Amino acid sequence: MALIDLFLSRAVKRGRLTLTHHNGKTRTFGTPDPAFPDVAIRFMDSRVAGEIVRNPALAAGETYMNGRLTVEGDDVRQLVELLTANDKWEDGAQRLNPSLAVRAFGAVKHRVDRINMERRSKKNVAHHYDLSGKLYELFLDADRQYSCAYYTDPSNSLEKAQADKKAHIAAKLALKPGHKVLDIGCGWGGLALYLHEKTGAEVLGVTLSEEQLKVARARAEAAGVADKVRFELIDYRRVEGQFDRIVSVGMFEHVGPPQYRTFFTKCRDLLTPDGVMLMHTIGRLNGPGVTDDWTTKYIFPGGYNPALSEIVRANEGLRFFLTDVEVLRCHYGWTLDEWYDRAMAARDEIVALYDERFFRMWTFYLAGAGAAFRNGGLCNYQVQLTRGRLSVPVTRDYMFEEERRLRG
Repeated sequence: MALIDLFLSRAVKRGRLTLTHHNGKTRTFGTPDPAFPDVAIRFMDSRVAGEIVRNPALAAGETYMNGRLTVEGDDVRQLVELLTANDKWEDGAQRLNPSLAVRAFGAVKHRVDRINMERRSKKNVAHHYDLSGKLYELFLDADRQYSCAYYTDPSNSLEKAQADKKAHIAAKLALKPGHKVLDIGCGWGGLALYLHEKTGAEVLGVTLSEEQLKVARARAEAAGVADKVRFELIDYRRVEGQFDRIVSVGMFEHVGPPQYRTFFTKCRDLLTPDGVMLMHTIGRLNGPGVTDDWTTKYIFPGGYNPALSEIVRANEGLRFFLTDVEVLRCHYGWTLDEWYDRAMAARDEIVALYDERFFRMWTFYLAGAGAAFRNGGLCNYQVQLTRGRLSVPVTRDYMFEEERRLRG
């Protein structure tokens, strides 16, 4: 109790956190601030405090999932926001770390878990993406875009922002009539169908998720374009042929650093001499790091968000031109806030699909991820690469012109 009280007294300066211990004793930390939330939490048993002190990155989420840490009003985003807003990345975040032994073990395990050979990759994908399709319907937009939206205006709806994201990506691909496109990690097929609809390109989407494959193929059939937009259950390492364009959105986070060189080498080999690739990935603003224990265990086994230096280093020596890099700082925070709000509104349906524990796990994930973009060290990178020096125009005007056309 004393250690957790000490930590919270240092962690909460602005805004107010009221903690009720398992024995009924109450402590209040911080000072009221209109820019910060006031939050009340309760530890339901005597072990919660010690578990959080020893490994906060794992125990905070686990105790909340299991109902051993409760938040008044059941809005865990308020708690996450209070703690992270007091410890912003740009201010030199000094969050409580696990013990030295826990960190040492975690570093070794992190490297092993991210080897991501083909069999493990499929298992890791299934853990997250083969959940009930109904779950994703409840909090995503109708097109099931499960990646960072693009907000040309923060007040835009999620649907508008996701449509603008597809236009933003398509414009960077510089597509021309007759192009063949490979979509690596195609999700439920929304981007592949969009690219064909807007440009006439033929698209092959590949995924390791059997549930996503079923939906994507059904959508192509329903649209009458299954001969032009195909989807296959195949690892990117097994794809053959030549493509004018490659796009990959929200997939690189599952590749793992040991396979980065393999990924970019394969993509370069699959591109035509004038080919263009656009990769959209979550990234870290600091240098290389590790994925936190809770996210690895419950949400994205094998997942890792790369530093920009790791992306660049993986391309060195491949004769792959790095032609454009864009950093999206705020967009995913806004996206995740919308997903969180929709998940909270669909609480009864999500609990009916799974149970209360799953609902708390899922909302903790969405709340924590949102805070990591809003206050922490995560961002999104959009990286354009080409085989040829002149595969795209030498100024970015073509991107703006095509995006305006696509957004109509």
